[in-house]
Amino acid sequence: MRKTLILLFSLILLGMIAVTTRAFMQEGIFAQGGKLWPMWWFRATLADAYFGFFTFYAWVYYKESTSLSRIVWLILICALGNIAMSIYMLRLLTRMQTDNPAELLLRPEHRVGNRR
Repeated sequence: MRKTLILLFSLILLGMIAVTTRAFMQEGIFAQGGKLWPMWWFRATLADAYFGFFTFYAWVYYKESTSLSRIVWLILICALGNIAMSIYMLRLLTRMQTDNPAELLLRPEHRVGNRR
């Protein structure tokens, strides 16, 4: 399961970097100005993305043990979205011992920084 999750989050990371790079090469991030905001599907998509980011961040907050790391990850997730989320997951997964089940990621005693 650990290897499958590493593959999944690696593909998400690479896919998001590719799409973001391609979009950046086509036009600047602010090129559309305020043209998108009046479109309700744009608003719904943006809200959906950020609600997902904050849902994931609630778990990051639980896992991280220091205020500084919690703040840094909040900023990274809000700024980079799924890129930061994939990096976070890959960071946790690669720190796990290979014989540990992926379910250990959910346990409180396996917070980042704890070596139990």
